[in-house]
Amino acid sequence: MALEVKLEVFEGPLDLLLHLIEKNKVDIYDIPIVTITEQYLDYIKQMEREDMNIMSEFLVMAATLLDIKCRMLLPREVDEEGEEEDPRAELVAKLLEYKMYKYMSLELKDRQVDAYKNYFREKNLPKEVEDFKAPIDYESLIGDATLNRLHEIFKQTMKRQVDRIDPVRSKYGEIERDEIDLDEKTLYIEEYIRHHKEFSFRKLLEKQNSKMEIIVTFLVVLELMKTGAVSIKQDRIFGDIMITTKKINVA
Repeated sequence: MALEVKLEVFEGPLDLLLHLIEKNKVDIYDIPIVTITEQYLDYIKQMEREDMNIMSEFLVMAATLLDIKCRMLLPREVDEEGEEEDPRAELVAKLLEYKMYKYMSLELKDRQVDAYKNYFREKNLPKEVEDFKAPIDYESLIGDATLNRLHEIFKQTMKRQVDRIDPVRSKYGEIERDEIDLDEKTLYIEEYIRHHKEFSFRKLLEKQNSKMEIIVTFLVVLELMKTGAVSIKQDRIFGDIMITTKKINVA
């Protein structure tokens, strides 16, 4: 009896195999591989496709079916547990997985179709209703808060702000930065050294007007010592430091 195959569009070789199994009403776990393979090959012969990439997928499945058909004719292989292996097992597993995903896609498609049937009424409220604002209930808003209670909260808040103030640092005045020109101070000290072959370091510092000038003067004297322009000596501990000019031209 010749097989009449209606040429339908299938999504792939597994879709075609599933169609043939359902059409022949056979158990998917016990596929008559000879019958299904013959029908599958007959379908491929009647296919007219220009896309060789798609056609190649069907041919690969055809080769797989022929391989299973040949293995069915040979003695069954035995696994480690001593049970015979079914050459169709791997194909059955793929068909079951494909069938599950196919039915899931159909279910999602039905839900999408049902979603198109839902309609929502557009908002159509009178302007008076949209502009309505519920009156404010001041009594429920204030609750048990009275003027005395609010005054206590205010005093507690202000007290916390006062407690954050450092009692020592808050008495400091604004610290202004002293701008000292290092080059100008260096020229001043070099000029002073030219007119004083030997002088007291204390007296030199006493001529300065601010703490920053004292610091800069100290740094300049250290630099002159480093370059060998001056030398220092101190006769006793905590005694006065004497500075002696070693070079006349210190510039």
